Amino acid sequence: MALDTVPGAGKGAHTGAPPQPLEKPMRRARSAVAVLAALLATPVLAMPAVAAPEPPAPLFVDGQAQPVFDPADVVRESLWVTAPVDSDHDGVDDLVHVEIVRPRATEQGMKVPVVYQASPYYAGGNPIENHNVDVELHVPDGKPGPKLARPGLAGPNAAPITWSYEKYFTARGFAVVYGESLGSGQSTGCPTTGGQNETIGARSVIDWLNGRAPARDAAGARVTAGWTTGKVGMMGVSYNGTLPNAVATTGVRGLETIVPIAAISSWYDYYRADGAVVAPGTYQGEDLDVLAEYVYTRKDQEICKPVIAELTAKQDRVTGDFSQFWDERDYLKDVGNVRASVLAVHGLNDWNVKMTNVAQWYDALKKQGVEHKIWLHQSGHADPRSLRPTEWMITLNKWMSHYLYGVDNGIQNEPKLTIQREDKSWTDEADWPAPSAAQATLYPGAGGVTSGGLTIWRPDRRVVESLTDDATKLADTLANAATSPNRLTYLTRPASTSLRISGKGGVYLRTSFDRPAANLTALLVDRAPDGKTDIITRGWTDPQNRANISRTDRIQPGKSYDLRVDLVPDDYVLPAGHQLGLVVLSSDNEFTLRPAPGTGVSIDLKSSNLTLPVVGGLAALKTAVG
Repeated sequence: MALDTVPGAGKGAHTGAPPQPLEKPMRRARSAVAVLAALLATPVLAMPAVAAPEPPAPLFVDGQAQPVFDPADVVRESLWVTAPVDSDHDGVDDLVHVEIVRPRATEQGMKVPVVYQASPYYAGGNPIENHNVDVELHVPDGKPGPKLARPGLAGPNAAPITWSYEKYFTARGFAVVYGESLGSGQSTGCPTTGGQNETIGARSVIDWLNGRAPARDAAGARVTAGWTTGKVGMMGVSYNGTLPNAVATTGVRGLETIVPIAAISSWYDYYRADGAVVAPGTYQGEDLDVLAEYVYTRKDQEICKPVIAELTAKQDRVTGDFSQFWDERDYLKDVGNVRASVLAVHGLNDWNVKMTNVAQWYDALKKQGVEHKIWLHQSGHADPRSLRPTEWMITLNKWMSHYLYGVDNGIQNEPKLTIQREDKSWTDEADWPAPSAAQATLYPGAGGVTSGGLTIWRPDRRVVESLTDDATKLADTLANAATSPNRLTYLTRPASTSLRISGKGGVYLRTSFDRPAANLTALLVDRAPDGKTDIITRGWTDPQNRANISRTDRIQPGKSYDLRVDLVPDDYVLPAGHQLGLVVLSSDNEFTLRPAPGTGVSIDLKSSNLTLPVVGGLAALKTAVG
């Protein structure tokens, strides 16, 4: 740099100008000392402090967080949280792999709440085999079932985790956190399909977000979450929605709300029904151990084999009895610990995670005084974003804004139920089941081999009708058959007005069998004027568990037993002109174990009935079909 360009050089500096006389600088120095002394003798006024810039902040309009942050301008982190459990028995605590996506504004001092999805599915799944279901009851044969056509293994080092809701939330000032369930992906530990270790693993991430659990990055450096408020909302579909239910029952501080979609509240009620071994819809032969094998995607593929073998032994596909093993996976017993609000979502036609799971969970939450809301739609195992995206996202936004940011938008005071009707229209109602629903009873009459009557009048004489089990025939086929020896059908007269059923019904049957073991299935059906019959809902029971789901009692052939078959809860409007029907069969090809055909089942009609939660109760039932 040339000297004449040095910053601060005066005009003429180093330009060859003659030096000034010596006495002039000395006089200037003495003057400067005098000025300095005068300044020191004068009080100095304090300079005003420069205010630190305010950190960025979210924006809320009409009670909803607005997309004011660039969803592409985010901080991504990967770390491992230590969970206080050793489910793989290697002598060290399990580690939960976590990925974080947060607005870059958190680097400028903004603190944000978290939308957290825990899942065993981020690394894909393994090829698996289902259990064989073509077996005699109580006689396991160990033969494998067919391989499932499921997605292949993505591997524990797959691409960064993402989610369809990620950009939506980060753009509105929320962080999104992903946690890989124990035994899956880059987490350690073992998958146990609803076991306590999985709950602890998922909960530990919330503990870390609130400074109560340690975490380290890939280099081993300690990582803290100074960027968050500590407020967390868990959300997900299916298994990813079940883990929020599980974690909520621990009462963990920091979990403010959960949004369980198509979620399980009791794993027993997912894989069993009143003592019967019952599959989730379209997954015949799946069970706890099969699902654990599917999600067992951690790098070490040997360490968890003994744990999964223990699942196979304890799940008991022989008797189907409830046990301590299943009790561990029952979140209903701990619902008293739930402090998070709950926005539950379920499909009225979900036969994978059946409506039983959400109905009993929602009822228990209401009894505990937990803040609640429910969305019910006409699809199956689905996310409502694919069904009613605008309205759903408004509700979800308001819900998260209220419970995670404290926005007073009134969402907690809105109607508790949003429901989609059969014509695809949506309506809001006070709550679910419909408050005006009351149990009303119908009685079957003679003629079930073709179709007997179903009326509000109890038969005045004893009639016994029989069927022969044939598990090779689909329930839908039997329900639509004009006549069949393999089922009994009873129908009301065509309804004069529409009739709404809302809640859980039951079928009471005085039954006898000609063998010491049998399945028993009941269907509630809608027969249209053209004769087409649709299954509204169904239920199953094992007669050997008639006294207790935890105990198997042998059936004495020829002896009559009073049995109840709980129907999967539903909300259904029978159109005017249609008939309501009850179909009784033994094995259900798509759900139960399938013994060889031939078991005989007899029903005493005088001591049997169908009881349904009818909106308007018995009066409405009389008006429609009485």
